[in-house]
Amino acid sequence: MKDTVSKAAFSSSTLLSGRGALHMAQILLSVVTFVLAAFRGGSSHTYWNYAMFTWAFCPIMTLIITIIELYKLDIILNMFCMDWSDFMAMSSTLMTVSIAITYANFYACLTCLYGLIVSIFAFLCGFVYTLEVVKDKLLDKRKGSYLAALPGFWKVMEAFVSCMILISLTGYTDKPVLILCVIAYAIPFPILPVIIATNILKKLKECLPFNVDRFVFIFLVVSVVLYIFAAIMWPIFMFRNNPRPSDCPPSFCVWAIQFMVAFMTYVNLILFTLDLVFTLLDIWGFKRT
Repeated sequence: MKDTVSKAAFSSSTLLSGRGALHMAQILLSVVTFVLAAFRGGSSHTYWNYAMFTWAFCPIMTLIITIIELYKLDIILNMFCMDWSDFMAMSSTLMTVSIAITYANFYACLTCLYGLIVSIFAFLCGFVYTLEVVKDKLLDKRKGSYLAALPGFWKVMEAFVSCMILISLTGYTDKPVLILCVIAYAIPFPILPVIIATNILKKLKECLPFNVDRFVFIFLVVSVVLYIFAAIMWPIFMFRNNPRPSDCPPSFCVWAIQFMVAFMTYVNLILFTLDLVFTLLDIWGFKRT
């Protein structure tokens, strides 16, 4: 422990490395995109709020990671955590890429020059975050444990899709069955970050009084059942006698948002089902590659 702590010291070489340069580009592009979008004007739309949150949250976390690595505090953190920086890189990539596509869909058009400029910076921001993940995994062949394997990757994807579903929900309050669908979406969502954190924090996992793998299996079974219910009920009760409006604009349409919820429900159902299948394969003695 003392030997590890003694290795923690300030090192300016971090900023001069390729990883440091990527971090600086990520922070700069995120801040510029945030400022441009803020000057464009606010909106009550949930996607705009999520976009502003993404372009504020990601550079702050990148800055924190850069400072930690600058003082080599990651040596100490690695004693207790697994792939903490890998997790943030993957999460930031998912957030920035998805919001770039969403923002362009809602606010960019041939006659909307300012929205088009913001969208270009948004895609550049998503690109530099994606570049870090590609660099770590393919070019540098940086190995990870939980988050680099299928279980961790799927959990991050499931949490992300769940988040997108929850911020897209609209037009359900007058139908009790759709409220049950919202509850089905909400139940797995807060548990996913707990599972991810438990597998990242090695010390915490060892201290828990129950078997984490067994809990994850039960959680996946319940999640698949909940998403099967939502995958059946949401399209039936949302789109029955509710065809797509003829005047539904391509950039913003409540019906289109409701359709997106249905589409992402099936995406998450597939993710949870695959996760459950591979978990069963592990239980019966098969090994993931």
